[in-house]
Amino acid sequence: LVIRARRGDHVIVKRLLLLPTLITPLFAAAERVEFNRDIRPILADACIRCHGFDKAERKADLRLDVRESALEERDGVRAIVPGKPEESALWTRINSKDEDEVMPPPKAAHQLTERSRQLLKKWIEQGAEYQAHFAYIPPVKSAAPRPGNPVDAFVRTRQAALGLPHAPEAERGTLMRRLTFDLLGLPPKPEDVDAFVKDSSPAAYENLVDRLLASPHFGERMAMWWLDLVRFADTIGYHSDNPRNVWPYRDYVIRAFNENKRFDRFTTEQIAGDLLPDASQETRVASAYNRLILSTEEGGAQPKQYEAKYLVDRVKSIGTTWLAQTLMCAECHDHKFDPVTAKDFYALGSFFTDIAEPSVGKQEPGMMVFSADDEARMAAFTKALSELQAALDGPMPELDGKQAAWEKENANGQADLPWTIIRPSAVAGEKGSAILLREDNTMKVETVGNPPEDIYRLTVQLPAGTTGLKLEALPSASLPGSGPGRSGNGNFVLTEFSVEVGKKALKLSTATATFEQTGYPIKDAIDHKTDPKKGWGVMGNPGKEASAYFEFAETTKAATEAVVIINQTHGTQHTLGKFRISATSAPKPVVAPNSKTPPEILAVLKMAPEKRNPEQTKKLTAHFRNLAPELALLRDSIAKAAKERTEYEKKIPLVIVSNNKASRTARVLPRGDWQNETGEVMLPATPRFLPAAVTSTPEKKLTRLDLAKWLVNRENPLTARVFMNRLWKQFYGTGLSKTLEDMGTQSELPPNQPLLDWLAVEFMDRGWDVKAMVRLLVTSETYRQTSSTSKDLAARDPQNRELARQSRWRLDAEFVRDNALTISGLIVNKIGGPSVKPFQPAGYWENLNFPTREWETDKNENKWRRGLYTWWQRSYVHPAMLAFDAPTREECSADRVRSNIPQQALALLNDPQFVEAATALAARMQKEGGSSAESRIAWAWNQATGRGPRPEETKLLVELLQKQQDGPAGYASVARAILNLHETITRF
Repeated sequence: LVIRARRGDHVIVKRLLLLPTLITPLFAAAERVEFNRDIRPILADACIRCHGFDKAERKADLRLDVRESALEERDGVRAIVPGKPEESALWTRINSKDEDEVMPPPKAAHQLTERSRQLLKKWIEQGAEYQAHFAYIPPVKSAAPRPGNPVDAFVRTRQAALGLPHAPEAERGTLMRRLTFDLLGLPPKPEDVDAFVKDSSPAAYENLVDRLLASPHFGERMAMWWLDLVRFADTIGYHSDNPRNVWPYRDYVIRAFNENKRFDRFTTEQIAGDLLPDASQETRVASAYNRLILSTEEGGAQPKQYEAKYLVDRVKSIGTTWLAQTLMCAECHDHKFDPVTAKDFYALGSFFTDIAEPSVGKQEPGMMVFSADDEARMAAFTKALSELQAALDGPMPELDGKQAAWEKENANGQADLPWTIIRPSAVAGEKGSAILLREDNTMKVETVGNPPEDIYRLTVQLPAGTTGLKLEALPSASLPGSGPGRSGNGNFVLTEFSVEVGKKALKLSTATATFEQTGYPIKDAIDHKTDPKKGWGVMGNPGKEASAYFEFAETTKAATEAVVIINQTHGTQHTLGKFRISATSAPKPVVAPNSKTPPEILAVLKMAPEKRNPEQTKKLTAHFRNLAPELALLRDSIAKAAKERTEYEKKIPLVIVSNNKASRTARVLPRGDWQNETGEVMLPATPRFLPAAVTSTPEKKLTRLDLAKWLVNRENPLTARVFMNRLWKQFYGTGLSKTLEDMGTQSELPPNQPLLDWLAVEFMDRGWDVKAMVRLLVTSETYRQTSSTSKDLAARDPQNRELARQSRWRLDAEFVRDNALTISGLIVNKIGGPSVKPFQPAGYWENLNFPTREWETDKNENKWRRGLYTWWQRSYVHPAMLAFDAPTREECSADRVRSNIPQQALALLNDPQFVEAATALAARMQKEGGSSAESRIAWAWNQATGRGPRPEETKLLVELLQKQQDGPAGYASVARAILNLHETITRF
């Protein structure tokens, strides 16, 4: 290969061996050897594992990634002696013939090539100069080499230095098709292509760019790759992989790109939208980003283990999405290649320990997300309720007399009577039980023995006038589930409650409770012989007090001694943990015979009216008006309005968001072991090896808002570079550095680093304006080149890293489907909304459990929505999506692979959603394509590819049509073939 390069006024001609690799390294050894370009990749590949950042793996205490260490003398020997390779141990060891001396060792996975050895030698001869890793140095914006679009200036200058040509501009139909796919993820309409081809104005192309950037479908197209990065899915991932409420976050992302929300604000809202001084519904929805982790509902899962998993997940997401760093490698130990320590990892994770969430179990339903219409409707509901309530609470002179009479009649209402606990009653065979008495009449039941006894007898003194007994089951932090029972879920089952005077049982007329477990009513506690395993239970009301009222058939005439029997044969784990018994007296209420007067109202009734404070008077009046028959109609109106509001609220979408709470502790987990709590506790801090790092102090703990500000700090060298590298990939097929997920020391040095750095700084200079940078890239001559190439150029630069032409690639999974739906005319281009369920093979979800479930295909227009909105089940991603390389989104995905496998053709030919599209296209062919087979085929071909068919292509499809006996079925076969064309699903 003969290469002509210009240096100043001189043309340098070099003759090199052509190798099947990128063009950049072929020129690396031409003159000056550069550490980042030529030497760092060699050391990273073959040396750094044993002589790098990781001190646990380091041999001979020698670091070859740090110049001071490499030049340091050890026992009279230096690894590198600048200018003198023969005196450098590095050179002698890599050339040694002794298996015990040669480096890398013969058994090492990576060995040096002769070319690598010669580069190392030349580098030492030239002084062994080191450079900091390019991505860790803030980018510098060098001047564009020539006038015009700066993208073209940098690209053309490098091409000239390498002796590469550049391709001519693509023809206009191809340009419009390319641009529409790139900016909208959809094909253009043929009539729009024709109009653009005929538009001869100088601004035609830029006007087209502006129209597409203004399209609401631009946000959908941009959202797709962002959702890959942040691992957006409709399900939790682990174990049951159950649904969760997150789709409003997807709408937020679409809206953000459409409205051109500045990327620094976009970043801040997602990481800390709930912490912003101007936090709103919008920013709180954005903060759902933090909840896109994989979580679990598995019953046996350990909370601390999953808290550790969530921390790791979030650090990986930040590292991949904004920094393109493999931070996850430091979860168990310091990074082997990059300067990331385990402390850096857990300090970064500490930023997220404030988020309120269940470690294990179902996530909360989430925050309601109101549209403008929703807000108007809710305001109307609120106004109506407020007016009705004001009417109920307002002055009612006509009822004052009735209220006074009611108060007088109920002045001696239900009240607790004085009573005396005498002793626990000893009963034969009831060993192992004890009741501890306290001054506040609270009794804590303690049991001993195996199994503990479950019948408790308590001797009490009942005053005269006792109408019944009140049993209060009291919650306590000392009980499982906070009680009131000792079951793990806080439940108990009271099998029997009875009272004996002498040897005779007192008859209990009725029993009522403030809360009853479904299937375990209070009446079963006084009718225990019906089923000894049934009784009063309170499951469903954990951690809250529950009271039961047991009414005597006859009021006690005189003070009497009685024995209260509490029987709990349902099981020892379902016993009460803490309870109180009170003797009660209650005359029949006057206004509402079935009502229970709350204790706080009873207390007020006993007070003289003049001794009540305004708040007590207000509560008493409210209680009376909730009982008065005269106000029944008004109360019904309030109940109806409240029900209408509640029913409407059920339709409001929900989204799980970030809510700040007291922090959990983050500590270094040695070897990632969540059970090892010996590691150092870490306060929030950003990685120390990066510029502008921020660190918490005990006095001021940093928040997620501080993290977000650091990510978009101009001194942070990564965020802008990473974003522009990925944006470049979207429009040119490969990133300027092809390792989109990793910009660490193992990444590829960008062949055109000045261009990447210029774009990064320009992005920040333009105020993180995404649309402005997209416009800059797609209006360049480089973007508008044809993707056709010569054999010679393809051989010299097979991966098109030097942009001497445009690239071509198969559409992404979602766009393959969108393309078919658009061509067929079926697509429903509604923006936003819940995820949808187009056709999916029966039984695909058969292994989903807890609970088992089936895919329910949408019957309405939702089945023709864009692929972006398809339900994303992490453990079972839609099979047509998987066939075209969609990720599972169990982890962040910065770069989708593009395969070419038989399943893709099978999906296009046989998947019912594509068959349906072909059938619809066949109908359009016959309706809109003219009267002849040839014209119909030409019409459909143009719809699918943006051009007319060649004669031989028409001939083949006419033969296919005839073979299928013409008619609807025949045209459907032709349509299936057209939708399966390589050209149909390829962006050129």
